[in-house]
Amino acid sequence: MTADCEIGVLFDHARTGRIGLPEAVFCQGKHVSVVEKLLREFSAGQERAVLFTRLAPEVFAEMPGDLRDKINYHPVSRTAFGRTLPPRSGASVAVVSAGSADAFVTWEAARTLEYLGIAHSVYEDSGVAGLWRLASRLEEVNSHQVLIVVAGLDAALASVLGGLTPKPIFAGPTSVGYGQAQAGLTALNSMLVSCSPGIGVFNIDNGYGAACAAARVINLLTGSA
Repeated sequence: MTADCEIGVLFDHARTGRIGLPEAVFCQGKHVSVVEKLLREFSAGQERAVLFTRLAPEVFAEMPGDLRDKINYHPVSRTAFGRTLPPRSGASVAVVSAGSADAFVTWEAARTLEYLGIAHSVYEDSGVAGLWRLASRLEEVNSHQVLIVVAGLDAALASVLGGLTPKPIFAGPTSVGYGQAQAGLTALNSMLVSCSPGIGVFNIDNGYGAACAAARVINLLTGSA
């Protein structure tokens, strides 16, 4: 372990008291030894619960077996936690995705909500190319208090759903698509210029950020903020 790795991370443990959301660990780019140290510090049985994002499967595979056994890891979303925060009641979130190709962002959002103790449901493959799929689920989707919409390509799902629900919508563009999809830039621009008013748009592939925005609303609705 290098001297830099010994420095580790200085956690902002007071963040929950300030904004109602705890700090998370963004693993991408961190030295494997730092990730291992943090996973041990916040593994199952420890006092504090922490969410790890962008934890690649090949990095998690390098962790010792005894440590992996103490971590709830989800390879599609690349998220991990030792335990979740206490469950919240009184409000829930619908995570609606255009296609299963968007799963890595869809499930990053869902796993963030799970970690935060927020009730949620996932509705995959609800894209506008088969609009009947969304229509058949609309009543159930609208039973939730907040919606997260995840889509790549032209990201039309955000505009369509924005015209069908009065609920707050947080849209997450994904980097899914051929050529002119431009690694998610087209989806991002499409969501930003949506004709459906009042949609909040997040950075490309940022399911975590969309989930945190939804959590802020849930905190207000449930009196947790």
